[in-house]
Amino acid sequence: MGVTRWVLKSAQQALPEEAEEPVRDAPDADPAHADLDTLRQMVEVCTRCPLHRGRRRAVFGTGPRTAPFMVIGEGPGAQEDARGEPFVGRAGRLLDAMFVAMGVPRDSVYIANIVKCRPPNNRDPRPDEVASCAGWLRRQIELVRPRAILAVGRVAAQNLLSSSLSLGRLRGRVHSYGSPPLPVVVTYHPAYLLRSPHDKGKAWQDLKRLRELTGSGP
Repeated sequence: MGVTRWVLKSAQQALPEEAEEPVRDAPDADPAHADLDTLRQMVEVCTRCPLHRGRRRAVFGTGPRTAPFMVIGEGPGAQEDARGEPFVGRAGRLLDAMFVAMGVPRDSVYIANIVKCRPPNNRDPRPDEVASCAGWLRRQIELVRPRAILAVGRVAAQNLLSSSLSLGRLRGRVHSYGSPPLPVVVTYHPAYLLRSPHDKGKAWQDLKRLRELTGSGP
């Protein structure tokens, strides 16, 4: 199987700057023993970092609890913030095309982000913002119990793996996350591939590695 064309259209919209509002303490919520439904409710009212000030909706994640693998991105963009779902804009449609190339429908994959609220102007999330969301993501991974994780983009890969290496150096091999360790495959963010389609061949190699690890697709 070769790499699909992955040709997409439309543009994202901008959001206003964060509102001037003091950061409040988060509700007294411990994710350690929450199920996915309870965890989603906690995230929707979370105020643990300043990102909650500018959000329309928190973007918890989507997918079945029996997903063979999880896709973890950086954070919501404008369209994700508006809809409350991850990867729904141009990059999301490209991600769907990548799943099709693997022979895996999107609705069989669990998709989440490092942070659950959109950073203003789509900047990289700051370390304190990532730390505030880390417990939510860790519990999601524990509950879904995927066979592997696909980290898309530099920010997701570096934070998930606690690494400062470039994406180029993180790609091409299998990493591990957590205990017991889960295999992690690193690939390019779909938004990057929209700008640099010449790297789709490399991304396809990453997807084949993921497919081998999880037994997904044909």
